[in-house]
Amino acid sequence: MVTKIYTDGACSGNPGPGGWAWIISDDNFDSGPETPSTNQRMELRAVLEAISSNEGEIHIFSDSTYVVNCFKDGWYSGWLRRGWKNSAGKEVANRDLWEPLIDLYLERKDEISFTWVKGHSGDEMNDKADRLAVEAVEQ
Repeated sequence: MVTKIYTDGACSGNPGPGGWAWIISDDNFDSGPETPSTNQRMELRAVLEAISSNEGEIHIFSDSTYVVNCFKDGWYSGWLRRGWKNSAGKEVANRDLWEPLIDLYLERKDEISFTWVKGHSGDEMNDKADRLAVEAVEQ
């Protein structure tokens, strides 16, 4: 059975106080704050926390193309090959979050998949993840 997990990140200002969240159901979710932070950091942190907290086969739904495209398009392979440099030869931003996330993904590659969902478009679970992330910003 595949567990569907919706993730989201939020930030008040960029940088500013941030919040992340993941949700499976109304009674199975987690969230937290980070200050200071950025929206991209919070999107990453949400996925890292979701994968770290859930075993077995999982399908991540995220409104972050930054996160989803990394895995769908294999950006991480180039980063690893180039010693954590992006295609422009610069340091990969948010490496402190990307590195453990990619390590977890590579350990469980056959169990983890990703789908991009449009944010703020009426997807009930994405909207719930967004609300939780925004609430975490305010903690």
